[in-house]
Amino acid sequence: MKLKYTISIALFLLVVTMGFAQEKSRTQLRQERKVEKVKRTAALVDSRKFVFVGQKALPQGFNAIDLTTNPNFIEFKPDFIKSEMPFFGRGYSGIGYGGDSGLKFEGKPIDFTIEKRRKAYEIRATVRGEADVFKISLSVSFTGSATLTINSNNRSAISYYGEIFKIDKKKD
Repeated sequence: MKLKYTISIALFLLVVTMGFAQEKSRTQLRQERKVEKVKRTAALVDSRKFVFVGQKALPQGFNAIDLTTNPNFIEFKPDFIKSEMPFFGRGYSGIGYGGDSGLKFEGKPIDFTIEKRRKAYEIRATVRGEADVFKISLSVSFTGSATLTINSNNRSAISYYGEIFKIDKKKD
């Protein structure tokens, strides 16, 4: 009787141990999600077609501004860039009082380069708008988070923090 009891407990412990051995740990799941993000980001950057959506604006000389409730994006394609980003900062010449309401421009980029660095992808482009020239610098980490900086002749520089995503087919 005692031997039967001991064998049944041993079998029970073996089954329970095997059940837990099949589950992945939180660390393994987190690592798999990170690898998937890295693959997705590499595919987006390699396709040269993606959209940046800002979460925070970082104007020069001002506090960070939350953009989660403001619709904003800048769409990158090798032959066309479209921006609908808000602007917070100082305007110089060429902008009237109460002038346009943001960095809204579109056009064929004069140059469009992508360089893979040690810690991030560096994307640079220059777009000529109706009344200004915009120099765009986008630094994309391997996990998809990004920092966008836009310099123009008529405004102070501004940076945005956000992520890159696949372009929705609805917009095309």
